[in-house]
Amino acid sequence: MIRDTSERRQLISTLVKERGSVQVAPLAARFGVSMQTIRKDLRFLAQRGVMERSYGGAISAEAVNVTAEPPVEVKRSSHTDEKVRIGKLAAAMVAPGESIVLDSGTTTLQIARFLPDDEDITVLTNDIDILTVLAAKERLNIVMLGGMLRRKNRAFYGAQTVAALEDLRVDKLFLGVDGLDIACGVTTHYEPEAMLNRKMVEAAREVIAVTDGSKFGRVCLHRIIDIEEIDHLVTEGAVPEDIRAAADRLGFRIHNA
Repeated sequence: MIRDTSERRQLISTLVKERGSVQVAPLAARFGVSMQTIRKDLRFLAQRGVMERSYGGAISAEAVNVTAEPPVEVKRSSHTDEKVRIGKLAAAMVAPGESIVLDSGTTTLQIARFLPDDEDITVLTNDIDILTVLAAKERLNIVMLGGMLRRKNRAFYGAQTVAALEDLRVDKLFLGVDGLDIACGVTTHYEPEAMLNRKMVEAAREVIAVTDGSKFGRVCLHRIIDIEEIDHLVTEGAVPEDIRAAADRLGFRIHNA
């Protein structure tokens, strides 16, 4: 058991550099101290640029710095063909009678385009562009999750958006991905988005992550969920061996478009 503060912080610094991320509870158990003490350690190290705080822990500053959020215009023009194929395959996973959530994003936008115009399907979203596509369909049931508009990605966030999901239960969540890493899980750039996404996960019977291959191995500042919490992964092209091994080990299914 390590009681010396400077030695413990040095070991935490080494761990986050080796692993890419750390979590408060496991660190507290490892070093035999309170979670409050570990949080103080993480704040101290974050102030010195060693790491960035994230939900329940911290992420290596080196990992975070390489994944700044691009403008939505760049996202729309990036990996377009792959996103179309992913969207078409993911939309085919929706059956009549189901309710679904489409998370904000340019990949989930393609799912909206390919959804059948069926009056027995209900779609919830917080994304303005997705709403526009869905509104052009005449029979779909649409629920818009309102709140505070974030113009950077044309979607709504905040306490009002989270509260709208409080008493709802849906069949499937199609979760957009900014980063997907075996150790760090599914991550995003924007903290209110991570908070909303976690509420979406709570509301859904199945969680379906959708992403092109460029997001594999990326780590963003804010963790949404661990990788074992997804039920399906819809992607396109070659899937890294560590992702395939994780699917076999954890039991989620990979769908390749």
